[in-house]
Amino acid sequence: MRRRRGCPAVLVLHGDLDRARRLEASCLSMWTATQIEPDGFDYGAQRPTDLAYPLRPEIIESAWYLNRATGDPAHREMGQRFFDDIVKYCRTEGGYATLANVVTKEQDDAMPSFFLAETLKYLYLLFAEPANVDLRDVVFTTEAHPLRRNR
Repeated sequence: MRRRRGCPAVLVLHGDLDRARRLEASCLSMWTATQIEPDGFDYGAQRPTDLAYPLRPEIIESAWYLNRATGDPAHREMGQRFFDDIVKYCRTEGGYATLANVVTKEQDDAMPSFFLAETLKYLYLLFAEPANVDLRDVVFTTEAHPLRRNR
């Protein structure tokens, strides 16, 4: 079964923290199975169905939203694990690379711009002081750009 991206963050914004936590836990289970996030995963068989890792931000974005909503340090710990694994398996001499295969950790020669614009931004936000962004005043676009809310 292929997972849907970004759902835990959307559930947090909707106020459904219980389902958001459970879905984020399943995302962590998927990450743990291959030490990094495959682009598709069969939860029943506990194996990847799409072996690529294109440096997507959604799992980290969800950890940030859950951390902000709950204050539970487990979400920062997840983020630290995500960061450490990205550095371990995707770091190159000139930046970061997508993975062609999460099992063998074979790298592709690509670093999508959303990695800088979103993935690293959500990692920064996850470990920054909460006062840096007040979600009552700001909403993020799909590219993680903050827009001030009009009150």
